[in-house]
Amino acid sequence: MPPLVLQTEDLHPQPAAWLADRCTLIHCPSDDPRFKSLLLKADALIVRTYTQVNQTLLDSAPNLKVIARAGVALDNFDLPACATRNITVVHAPAANTLAVVEWVAALILDITRPRTYLKSATANWHDLRKQSMSDRQLSDQTLGILGLGRIGSRIAHLMSTLNASTIYHDIKPIECPNRHNAQPVNLDTLLSRSDILTVHIDARPSNRNFLDSDAFSKLKSDVILINTSRGFILDTPALAAFLHNNPKAHAAIDVHDPEPITQDNPLLQLPNAHLTPHIAAGTQSAKKNMSWVVKDVWRVLQGEPPHNPAPTFES
Repeated sequence: MPPLVLQTEDLHPQPAAWLADRCTLIHCPSDDPRFKSLLLKADALIVRTYTQVNQTLLDSAPNLKVIARAGVALDNFDLPACATRNITVVHAPAANTLAVVEWVAALILDITRPRTYLKSATANWHDLRKQSMSDRQLSDQTLGILGLGRIGSRIAHLMSTLNASTIYHDIKPIECPNRHNAQPVNLDTLLSRSDILTVHIDARPSNRNFLDSDAFSKLKSDVILINTSRGFILDTPALAAFLHNNPKAHAAIDVHDPEPITQDNPLLQLPNAHLTPHIAAGTQSAKKNMSWVVKDVWRVLQGEPPHNPAPTFES
C-alpha cells in the first residue's frame, strides 16, 4: 500500500500532482467530518497556516512520520510534542522570500509616496500635484531592519539601490558582504534612529511582545513600522496606544495574533494603522515554491533526511 498523506489546506496543483503520483494524497480540511478517521491512518500530514498541530491532533495520529508546513513560520505547531513522538517536521524556509520583500517595498512606498490617480481630464491638475507632493524621499530616510536574515538582508540590498541609509540589529554577527551596506547598531539605536522600521525576527518564544510599550517609547513620533514576521512579536495594545498618541506615525501590519483578527483588535479603529490579512507571500510563484515541501515529505517517507527540517531555538 502506498503511504497515505493527508492535506488540510491548499497546495499548488503541480507539487500536489507530483506527490499524488507517489502516495495516496487526500485533501481533507481539518473541520471535515472525515478528518479524524483519515488522520488515524495517515503516514504524513501537510498543512499551511490554519491547521493547529497540537497535542489533540497528535493524539489522534498514531502513524504519522512527518508533518509538513507548506510555508515558513511554524507558529501553529507544537514542536516539542512532535519531537516527543519522533515526528519529523519540515517546512519551506526560503520559498516566499522574494514575495515578502516585494510586499515590504510596496508598503514603504504606499506610505512614503501616496498617490492619487487621474479619473478624468477635467480633474484639477494643479491641486492633485500639490496633494501628491511627499515630504519623504527614501534617499533622505534611515531604514532600520530588525533581523538581517533571509528577508531582512534582501530588503537591505534593495534599499541600498535607492540610496537609503540602512541600519540593522541582529542577535548574530553578520559578515560584511551579507550586510549590503547596512550598518550594525544596538537595539536602542535602531529604535531611536529609524524613520522606517521593518521587523524580521523569528518565532522563538522569547520574541513574544519583543516590541512593547518600552520599545515603542523609543521610536520617532513619525516612524513607519512594518511587521511581516509574526503577529505575537508586537504588543498590540501598546502599539495602538503609540499610534493614538503619535498620529503622524504609521504601522503596516500583515501578521496578527490571533489570526484571523477579532473585532476587538484596537488597531482596527486607527487611521494610521494599515492592516492586511497575512498576504505578504501571496503570489502564485511563492505558493508553488512553498508547496514543493512535498519533496521533503517524500524523502522522510522513504527513510531519507529532509532538506529543510524545522529549526530549533534555545529559547
